[in-house]
Amino acid sequence: MLRAMGAQTTEILWRMPALALLAGYLLGSIPFGLLLTRFAGAGDLRAIGSGNIGATNVLRTGRKGLAAATLLLDALKGAAAVWIGEAIVPGGGALLGGAAAFIGHCYPVWLKFNGGKGVATFGGIAFGLWWPLGLIYLAVWIGVLAITRYSSVGGLAAAVAAPVSAFLFGRMDIGILFMALGLLVFWKHRTNIGRLLAGTEPRVGRKSG
Repeated sequence: MLRAMGAQTTEILWRMPALALLAGYLLGSIPFGLLLTRFAGAGDLRAIGSGNIGATNVLRTGRKGLAAATLLLDALKGAAAVWIGEAIVPGGGALLGGAAAFIGHCYPVWLKFNGGKGVATFGGIAFGLWWPLGLIYLAVWIGVLAITRYSSVGGLAAAVAAPVSAFLFGRMDIGILFMALGLLVFWKHRTNIGRLLAGTEPRVGRKSG
């Protein structure tokens, strides 16, 4: 009987982290940019501009309100995944939920694993895990974007600032996660980096070719 109870307990301990990961992934994989533009009659976002489903590409439709809504919702789903993950697995589920939401956004099963670049969702995860890191992420993102007018540069700078700040504050667990997320942000921006080096990256406010 004790052996059966132990096996049942072990099974539950495995199931709960898996549930946190699944919930985070499903939440993160909701393509808000694609859904909002489609419902608003702006067409298929994947056929516009860069083809990305994030807020920057939504802005290229000329719908600033939709772009702002996409940005907010993509960030909120990251924060929500953190909170839900922690509710499912106290003391560790927040990291699981946040990581899964980021993967879900970048590689959603509904879009054949071709999703966004994760910048807004990364910011939401940062706020959800520890709000000072979220503020730093947001400040760097907006500050660099305002200076350079390159959305990609702002996102890349924030992706670097997040793990560095976490380590400086002594949050090693968050720092390690943010290093992994930051590397994925750079990978998802590899074509942007190529255009930046070639001098062909479009600035915010200008139509992409």
